[in-house]
Amino acid sequence: MMHVKVKAKDVRFTIPVPYAILNLVISILSSKLFQQNLNKWTKEHFERNKIDFTFPLIDKKMLKPIVKELKNYKGIVLVDVKAKDGTEVKVKL
Repeated sequence: MMHVKVKAKDVRFTIPVPYAILNLVISILSSKLFQQNLNKWTKEHFERNKIDFTFPLIDKKMLKPIVKELKNYKGIVLVDVKAKDGTEVKVKL
């Protein structure tokens, strides 16, 4: 399970993210329907600002083994960020 901890001035919370949910999110983000809609939703903004960019395709077959391998490294800290205003974000397996 992945744990996301956020600490701000008056707010502190932890979000546990099970690997099953992470796999579900990967499946949704890598679906052709989602990626087509993502490009359609951002097309107007990119044209208005004259940006030539399309989101690259996300390959589910490549990401699933990575998530499977992460299960073997419990306790490792992936992200540990501290801002100047005291906000902290920590992502831990």
